[in-house]
Amino acid sequence: MTGDSEDPNDEVQYHIELADGDVDGPVLLPGDPDRIKVIADYWDGYEEQARHREYRTLGGSYDGEPVSVTSTGIGSPSTAIAVEELARVGAETFIRVGSCGAIQEEVDIGDLVITTSAVRQEGTSDEYVREDYPAAAHDEVVTALVTAAERLGYDYHLGVTCSTDSFYAGQSRPGFEEFRAAGAEDRIEALQEAGVLNFEMEASAILTLANIYGLRAGAVCTAYANRVTGEFRTEGEGKAAETASLAAAILAKMDREKAEAGVDHWHAGLSISEE
Repeated sequence: MTGDSEDPNDEVQYHIELADGDVDGPVLLPGDPDRIKVIADYWDGYEEQARHREYRTLGGSYDGEPVSVTSTGIGSPSTAIAVEELARVGAETFIRVGSCGAIQEEVDIGDLVITTSAVRQEGTSDEYVREDYPAAAHDEVVTALVTAAERLGYDYHLGVTCSTDSFYAGQSRPGFEEFRAAGAEDRIEALQEAGVLNFEMEASAILTLANIYGLRAGAVCTAYANRVTGEFRTEGEGKAAETASLAAAILAKMDREKAEAGVDHWHAGLSISEE
């Protein structure tokens, strides 16, 4: 049993410094605080809501629909804090927006990877739920991201992501002085054989927490590296940003269609116009 002093959450959240009503619409979640403006520059307009540590939040609109963005820092521990505190101030939909390393040859540099589910090769989500609990993206968020990528004409791949706690050892890269983690080569080969598309460091925690709390979440990342071909280029950063922003607007339209039809879940019998 712990007292109230053990819970730092009050009216203003301890880490993200946001209160109820400070975010509106889906919240896009990049890791890098500098990527915040890259994302928001695609919007109709925006203003800063808060900035503390790695957490920077802007609110605005895209295609006339409300949308927010909060940077999470690198990795699942800080990302889980953001999801926890954003949920406490009313956020219900999350879209991870980032970069990744492809582990399948067909994923070119600059292509998008839209995550349908994630391998939980990170420790944060293990502290919430048993390790065989699936980290699955919400079908409505996946649909909105695919629709956005199609409308924008961006090449994309749909499938399973692996989220890790380490950019080096956890993603089977050599460490300092060519250190190799035990089983590194076997790990990446097993993931490739299982059809896993990419490595990144936050998606599985976001998806796991969203499912536990009954929220919606998904992820879209631009491939900066391909581990099969050996290529690495920071190319196409804006693709994931624009796709996620448009997907947020599409989700708002989907939600209105559901409300008008009197249904709780999006299905193929409903339609989304571009208006």
